[in-house]
Amino acid sequence: MNRYLISSALAALAIAMPVAAQAQQIPPAVVVVVDRDRIASTCTQCVVASNQLNAQAQAYQARETQLATPLRAEGAAIQAAISALPQGGQPDAALQQRIQTFQTNSQAADRELTVAQQTIRRNQQHLVNQIIERMNPLIQQVTRERGANLALDQASTLAINPAIDVTAAVLALMNQNAAAFQTVAPPPPAQPAAQQPAPQPNRPRPQGR
Repeated sequence: MNRYLISSALAALAIAMPVAAQAQQIPPAVVVVVDRDRIASTCTQCVVASNQLNAQAQAYQARETQLATPLRAEGAAIQAAISALPQGGQPDAALQQRIQTFQTNSQAADRELTVAQQTIRRNQQHLVNQIIERMNPLIQQVTRERGANLALDQASTLAINPAIDVTAAVLALMNQNAAAFQTVAPPPPAQPAAQQPAPQPNRPRPQGR
């Protein structure tokens, strides 16, 4: 799985430890720091799922090559046939049909690859969401256990004292969960069909005077 994808997705989500609303003065911040990107890239089930997504990406690349190779050869052959026409000459019926078939096959390949790309991106985001859902409660747990009331992502800090880095503790808890992450996202919800406007009843036209 693309490391940047996980980093950008994690950076967009806050992990501040919630503090119960109280009327008295807010207590001073006690901070811990966690490297969520490292956890998402190295936890046992994260690695397994990442390898599965990599296999999906490799299958896509192989399919892309399978589709593109004959199309590229056919496109070059058609171009050569067009170039061989006498000046001002027009393709005959057979060449026109060949061109039409080439265009149809090219469009079908584009549609197939577009759908495949969207599926892979949806699967990647689905995995990121699952990792975050599993990780954030563990961050809150470790934050409480260390007596802190605020957790910051290492990516948002400039300098870190190793004494307040709880990444290893959160990673250990992540690895205790042997449940596999899903790398096939649910299908997107079906788009509702466009509703046709209701027919208007015929109204009698006013008679002219």
